[in-house]
Amino acid sequence: MTRGLTLFLAAACGLIVANLYFAQPVAADIGADLGMSPAAIGLIVTFTQLGYGLGLVLVAPLGDAFENRRLIACCLAGAALALAGFAFAPGVAAALAFCLLIGVACVCAQIIVPFAAHMAAEEARGQVVGDVMSGLMVGIMLSRPASSFMAHWLGWRSTFLASSALMAALALLVLRFAPSRRPAAALGYVATLRSLVGLARNVPALRRRSAVQAPLFAAFSLFWTAVPLLLTSPAFGLTQQGVALFALFGAGGAVAAPIVGRSRAPLRLTMGAAILSVALSFALAALAAQIHSLALLAIAALALDMGASANLILSQRLLFAAAADARSRLNALFIAAFFVGGALGSALSAAAYERGGWPLACAAGAAFAALALAAFLREPAAGLEAG
Repeated sequence: MTRGLTLFLAAACGLIVANLYFAQPVAADIGADLGMSPAAIGLIVTFTQLGYGLGLVLVAPLGDAFENRRLIACCLAGAALALAGFAFAPGVAAALAFCLLIGVACVCAQIIVPFAAHMAAEEARGQVVGDVMSGLMVGIMLSRPASSFMAHWLGWRSTFLASSALMAALALLVLRFAPSRRPAAALGYVATLRSLVGLARNVPALRRRSAVQAPLFAAFSLFWTAVPLLLTSPAFGLTQQGVALFALFGAGGAVAAPIVGRSRAPLRLTMGAAILSVALSFALAALAAQIHSLALLAIAALALDMGASANLILSQRLLFAAAADARSRLNALFIAAFFVGGALGSALSAAAYERGGWPLACAAGAAFAALALAAFLREPAAGLEAG
């Protein structure tokens, strides 16, 4: 696992996962072009997320059963076709079908992460996973501003066509440069999927990490769904381009991932600090809105992203140590819980903002962080260290 390969996999994860979020800031433009009603526009994002959820259950676990390099390349080729299909979709039904396929194919990012963990030496595994996940987090954060900028200058279709070309190029690069990895377990497809139930029941580390990370990512998603509403309100008066620049700054929080990956500090201390950072960020964000301080709001966003990224990396480090022969399946189940938390946070953000403005949105985010902290504090120190 060379440094160059680590950086390549990190970049690949970021480019892949960005496809899940490109449509969010330009959904209104897409809907207008396709003749969708305002109420139906949200289905574009919903179908992509639904596809990703299906992929986590039906595709990502296959990293423990099939040769990884070809599996990743096949998914990337599928993503390239689905993205191009969406860009040229003739109508609403075709567009939603391609959104579903984009979500399913882009789950290969969650095959790459355990693949990198397998390739890394044991003493460097935390660093490698941290580096790869930093790429994924940067992809999440930069996807929306990138889509906004490209749609402004070239139209929304340009984003999906450019990404389609990138996915095709990545598929070729994976086949050329990534090492081959054939899992030792000779599980078939059905047996692989059946084993998920047993893993969920029998691996305590999975339940512990999910109980902490799901509400933490709910807080993360709630913030980033609601903050554009605040930034474009009279309190700050930013344009969509200004919101995009704010998101670019927030992406700096992903630097926590490689730092934490290299850290040898006690896990309980580091994880506790990460969760508290998320909780504190909402207090700062609420104060920032009261005093109309964009700088303080940016600091809150950075603290939120750093805390969420750090805890994610530490959780995956423990998870990958729990069962080496089931890393892809454990990661798929963990990210599924993570994904459900994020979807819940996004769903609640708009309702909270509509009913109580930014203060209620911050209170809801802080409540999610408190749930994560409560789950963390209930866990025995010995259980944490053991995964």
